Amino acid sequence: MCRLLLRLAVIVVPCVLVVLSQGFGAPGRVLEGNPENYRALLRTLQPGDTLSLAPGIYRRLALSGLHGEPEDWITITGPASGDPAVIEGGPNADTVDILNCSYVSIENLRIDSRGIPGAFGISTKGHEWNVTHHIRVQGNVLVGQDGGQQTDGISTKSPTWGWIIRYNRILGAGTGMYLGDSDGSQPFVDGLIENNLIQDTIGYNLEIKHQNSLPDVPGMPMGPASTIIRNNVFIKGDGPSPDGDRPNVLLDSFPQTGSSALSMYEVYGNYFIHNHREALFQGSGRVSVHDNIFVDGPYNYPAVVLRAHQGGPLKIGYFYNNTVYTSSKGVFFGTRAMIDDAVVGNLIFGTVPVSGMIMRQVGNVVDSLANASKYVSVPSFDQDKMDFYPLSGKCQGPALDLSLFETDTDYASDFNGESKVGARNGVVFRGAFAGEGVNPGWQPRGGFKPPSPPRPGKKASLLWVAPASGRPGATVKLELSGTNFEEGDRVDISGAGISVGNVASVTPTHISVSIKVAAGLPAASREISVITRSGRSNSLRFDVGAVR
Repeated sequence: MCRLLLRLAVIVVPCVLVVLSQGFGAPGRVLEGNPENYRALLRTLQPGDTLSLAPGIYRRLALSGLHGEPEDWITITGPASGDPAVIEGGPNADTVDILNCSYVSIENLRIDSRGIPGAFGISTKGHEWNVTHHIRVQGNVLVGQDGGQQTDGISTKSPTWGWIIRYNRILGAGTGMYLGDSDGSQPFVDGLIENNLIQDTIGYNLEIKHQNSLPDVPGMPMGPASTIIRNNVFIKGDGPSPDGDRPNVLLDSFPQTGSSALSMYEVYGNYFIHNHREALFQGSGRVSVHDNIFVDGPYNYPAVVLRAHQGGPLKIGYFYNNTVYTSSKGVFFGTRAMIDDAVVGNLIFGTVPVSGMIMRQVGNVVDSLANASKYVSVPSFDQDKMDFYPLSGKCQGPALDLSLFETDTDYASDFNGESKVGARNGVVFRGAFAGEGVNPGWQPRGGFKPPSPPRPGKKASLLWVAPASGRPGATVKLELSGTNFEEGDRVDISGAGISVGNVASVTPTHISVSIKVAAGLPAASREISVITRSGRSNSLRFDVGAVR
């Protein structure tokens, strides 16, 4: 009986209504907020609490000193549907201001800066004394940040790390997201930016500034980390840019020394469209760009530019399995990568599809804009008509070796999140789609790209084997690469005359094993597969002798 009373209990304090969360023992409380009591409620939030704001108009949201925990975030949310909770901006202040907070989630709000110049939508400022990390900005609509090109939808100007920015719509801002400070002193580290729609900005849809060094503040991750930018839609507006033309997305370099210099930007599954004066994407430092769609760049500027910028060199530039459709140059390397580069397996239509100082180009399909209809369903700049899914048999080639990119997240998944691996022939499709005929996934349009549905039990995929042949009588150490391998998986080769030893090592992307090829075995092509806990993976070919 006492337990039942606890579940139903309502505690009344002055100006505050607190409802205990559903279920005995559930962490945190659900606090019901409204425009009259929300400021008082903010001061009471503890790890695991949720502040649920009712529909209405709220004058700014100042978050200060709120600290959840890794397993018990503090959540501030508006209604998931129906009439919104609207946070309205005012002069000389940002609409949602974050100061010294951690493990805080801001969800389902309409954040309206009302066209006031300099009134950012969501902002953290204050430099090193504002230590703000692990902030989740999710499912919000940001409007009214159009008071000028320097007015940002989301801005970080203090050391920030562990931010998750997802499922938001940023409409008509001066700059959609501006992460870091212009002098390179306030880094944005180890972030995840996914499934956002950023549309009709005056300047950048997204810029992440260069990083001089990482400040010595408590908790700042000093080692290498990846910031992932995936499944977003980036659309520029047609209006003038009084403070200078800007790419849709610009990513600048990491620190030049220390372990953080080994960090990466991973950019994949995004849809970049429409910029008549600048690049759709520009990157420097260490950047890997794969399985994106780039459409409708400027007539006199490359759609995709990789180069040194803001004093930071291009160190690594990987560009693979992308689809580009533009009136000018496709992908252009403005400076040579200091460490490594690769342009692999892309489908590019433009006046000069691939150009610049590139050391490695493999397996790209390139052609003019006029010939694009020979390869894809409906090549067009019209967002309501375009369909870049491959025609049957037109966007394939010899199997690609993607081993260079195997540390990238989802390197073996296409624009739709589907595996690139064919039934028996590895990665053969060019461009962002690993399929042909009718697109089974999201059709790129000027709207929100929904999250991919969860797929339980991802099946292991065998992508390639090295070496791919062996002499009769030889003992060969095989390296099998793929995805979703598990401890306990084993290797099988069809056909007599080949004995497989124990698996020497296994990681999620690698299996090492030695095989013995019998002496006198005739030249023949064999199949290698991996027996996994969930079933047999894709098979690939291993040649005995000189079979091709």
